[in-house]
Amino acid sequence: MDATRTAETKRIYWHGELPPLGVEAIEEHAIEVTSRHVPNTLAHRDELWQRCYEDLTARLQERLQQEMNRLGGDCAHILNESVESQHNDVTGEAWLRGRFSYVLCRYAGVRQATQER
Repeated sequence: MDATRTAETKRIYWHGELPPLGVEAIEEHAIEVTSRHVPNTLAHRDELWQRCYEDLTARLQERLQQEMNRLGGDCAHILNESVESQHNDVTGEAWLRGRFSYVLCRYAGVRQATQER
């Protein structure tokens, strides 16, 4: 299996990770996602935050996959993230809201070679 095919299995690269060689940055975008709602309680607060953060990143990855498919990108490099806790005192729920900026990238030459066939 060549290096390009191996790199294609991973499509999302976080802050300190570098996208593979041979990709070109197309444009920068931002996505906002929210986690599932959990009880807004002081008990197990760290555990609840961690579960919400894991859910938030899972939802982000799902949305990024959709956006890469929609916009014709091969991978995304997340540049920045801003995560804030949210709560609703009436319902007694809390959740996380995140805004992630990323660069959409394409493999140079791979798409052209595929289109020429």
